[in-house]
Amino acid sequence: MAKKKSGRRGHLRFRHRVVRHLLAWTLGVYTRLKYRVRIRRYKDGKGPFLVLYNHQTAFDQFFVGLSFREPVYYLASEDLFSMGFLSSVIRYLVAPIPIKKQTTDVSAVMSCLRVAREGGTVAIAPEGNRTYSGKTEYINPAIVPLCRKMRLPLLLYRIEGGYGVHPRWADKVRRGRMTAGVSRTVSVEEMASLSDAALYELICRELSVDEGNAEARFKGHALAEHLERALYVCPECGLSRFASKKNEISCLNCGKRSTYLPTRELSGDFPFRFVGAWYDFQCDFINSHDFTSTREPLYTEQVKILRVIPYKKKEPLAARATIALYGDGILLTHGGEASEYPFDALGAVTVLGKNKLDLYTEDGILQIVGGRSFNALKYVHLYHRYKNLKKGDANVKFLGL
Repeated sequence: MAKKKSGRRGHLRFRHRVVRHLLAWTLGVYTRLKYRVRIRRYKDGKGPFLVLYNHQTAFDQFFVGLSFREPVYYLASEDLFSMGFLSSVIRYLVAPIPIKKQTTDVSAVMSCLRVAREGGTVAIAPEGNRTYSGKTEYINPAIVPLCRKMRLPLLLYRIEGGYGVHPRWADKVRRGRMTAGVSRTVSVEEMASLSDAALYELICRELSVDEGNAEARFKGHALAEHLERALYVCPECGLSRFASKKNEISCLNCGKRSTYLPTRELSGDFPFRFVGAWYDFQCDFINSHDFTSTREPLYTEQVKILRVIPYKKKEPLAARATIALYGDGILLTHGGEASEYPFDALGAVTVLGKNKLDLYTEDGILQIVGGRSFNALKYVHLYHRYKNLKKGDANVKFLGL
């Protein structure tokens, strides 16, 4: 273990070990009962390690933690650190590493290196987002140089069945089986022998999961409820609005509908067997259009607005507001005043949790909270489509997730 600099407190604490063992008894039981997950313990050596895992549920970090005897330090969105007293408690107990989503956060990289030098295991979800579709999301190639800088054995941790048990867009957990555990170990020596392209391909291959299959059943009530948080393009109508009730999802424009089955299949009017295929069609639709010339809003919705004070708290700004989405920006109206946020002036547009939206403005971060059916994803997709067009990269497919 490297010697810490004089006068600077380290990241690792003895209490983190105590908390880890307490959580193994409490949250460990709760997690297994709630998700019915089979967690494989890692027994092939002692850390520290760098763990990369695919991101399917809100509890993935607990699955990872339960696979190891020692504390694991996770990269976590800065939103986790902006909840006042609760954030202080989380930071004291488990000391996650904050990172700004959709930005190049040098401080997060430095914190990871610091934890590694002190002998701590670091866990990162390189997608940066939980999947909406059941498929592993885009992994930034920048993860490769970070892996090399850490100089730790690399463990590739694979979670399967999580989308079936608890899709990102859903509130309710379903009854089914999922597994979690290390699928591949890459030593420091092996990593050094691989080219950047080969290491990136290995990471993507091991973390790639596509739950677009009917090989398992996930039972529950209201299986399609809130699927409209993930879908906003109808193959018949184009940009549209959807509503879900119990096991059905329907387009409010044309009335077509499909039933979400326990096998994760869709059955009905829409020409998609799985949500993943619909999601891909949706992205292709956005990438094949230029919405920048539209003068009328594409969507108008009622929301609440919070001002995020990073690493401290969130302050209510407007309990009743209107958000309008255009092809080149966003308009917020509340208290009789309208504020324009052209995409050119926004540093980032991100989706958090199931359907919260963060706008990184010149004056700070605004968090948009809509109703239970609010679709935050379309704002992220339209923002990135505009940015790609503006840069002259009309053929770039990446839409922010």
